[in-house]
Amino acid sequence: MTKTADVVAFERNVTKALDDGQLRRNLRSAMTTLSQRRRALFADAEAFEQLRAQGQSIRRRALSRLPELLEQLEARCTDNGIQVHWAETTAEANAICLDIIRRHGAQRVIKGKSMVSEEMHLNHFLEEQGIEALETDLGEYIIQLDGETPSHIIVPAIHKNKDQIAHLFHDRIPNAPYTEVVEELNAIARQELREKFRAGEVGVSGVNFAVAETGTLCLVENEGNGRMCTTAPPVHIALMGLEKVVEKLQDVPPLLRLLTGSATGQPITTYFNMITAPRQPDERDGPQEVHLVILDNGRSSIYGDPERRATLQCIRCGACLNHCPIYTRLGGHAYGHVYPGPIGSILTPQLEGLDEAGVMASASTFCGACEEVCPVKIPFTEILRMLRNEAYARGESEHDVKGHGYRYTTVEALSWKSWALYNTSPGLARIGSQILGKLGQHLPMIGPLKEWTRTRTSPPFAPKSLHQLAQERGLDHDR
Repeated sequence: MTKTADVVAFERNVTKALDDGQLRRNLRSAMTTLSQRRRALFADAEAFEQLRAQGQSIRRRALSRLPELLEQLEARCTDNGIQVHWAETTAEANAICLDIIRRHGAQRVIKGKSMVSEEMHLNHFLEEQGIEALETDLGEYIIQLDGETPSHIIVPAIHKNKDQIAHLFHDRIPNAPYTEVVEELNAIARQELREKFRAGEVGVSGVNFAVAETGTLCLVENEGNGRMCTTAPPVHIALMGLEKVVEKLQDVPPLLRLLTGSATGQPITTYFNMITAPRQPDERDGPQEVHLVILDNGRSSIYGDPERRATLQCIRCGACLNHCPIYTRLGGHAYGHVYPGPIGSILTPQLEGLDEAGVMASASTFCGACEEVCPVKIPFTEILRMLRNEAYARGESEHDVKGHGYRYTTVEALSWKSWALYNTSPGLARIGSQILGKLGQHLPMIGPLKEWTRTRTSPPFAPKSLHQLAQERGLDHDR
């Protein structure tokens, strides 16, 4: 079978990652720390399972009423003074952001951490329009300086160590001294970003949870930069995927506990922001305008399929990445897409299409580690198996995944039909077994056989069938 472009790119990225000894050491150190912290926090297995069940129930309940809750969220936000915008595609979302920015004559945007903005490729889009977009989350700031994309959902610069960051700051930040002291590196970044906060004209952030009951946008962070992005500039744009809505304010604490504990092993983050309205007449700070951009980008299709809907339960904690035997050895860049790791393997093919990202569904050992740690119990292996089947599906159905059937070939179809004929015809199977028993070890490894045995040991063929062995021993195999 001819390899598709995504397969070729993935194999090239994997080889590069495996050959990078420093990357492997960085990942091993970081992942060990994160997984140990999580285990220590959730040491009571019974209590954790109860909390997981609660989190799963909250997310399922929200998804079961998603259209209704989104309408309620829009109504509450509008009543509170937040302007709500709907975007079916990332291009529409980018256009909405650009329109807001240009209406205010802004040239500088400061950004808090947002995976949806990465999905939109917002920074690149704004740069093309002559607008500066600066990441203010320390990890995002580091990779932006180095011209990279996030390697992890929660810790974007997890693939770098302090020595690499020290060289990067010294080379890319004017007048920055070389130092490997973590506190001094933080001070250099803080000083640089404070000037940007003062000059920021529009702030952009993500949304961790949007509460339909109250029209509240919840933002989880550790550094305070998110708070600066949402309060210092006169205009705040919040970006969210439509699945981030929850029904009630009381649903947030259990999800927050699961999110922070699963992500970094913290009982709670340093900052938890709840944004319900722009600045009021009697308030001294805050943005004069708050805009909420709700992005679809294929999520409606996922929601419409009962088998795939559980994908949208994700709260973006990154625990599945931290425990995945594939991700922990390759890092996020090897996947070649915005969302890496197990969650990326089930989400990305559905958002971008199997023909564009189908290889992601094959980047799994099916070990189930992701399911064991997922705080909202997403059935990763079940969805992965379904996506792999969809890659070969030819028929048209109501819930087809975008790009389905891209791996189907006539040669493969004929091969499976031949296999079925062989195994349903006793005479043919008997003759074939005899031939393989004598000549099977000498079959030339060409075409698909060569590719299959490139990473596998060729199976030995028995010189005699079970029936032959039974007859030789005088056993009546018909009984």
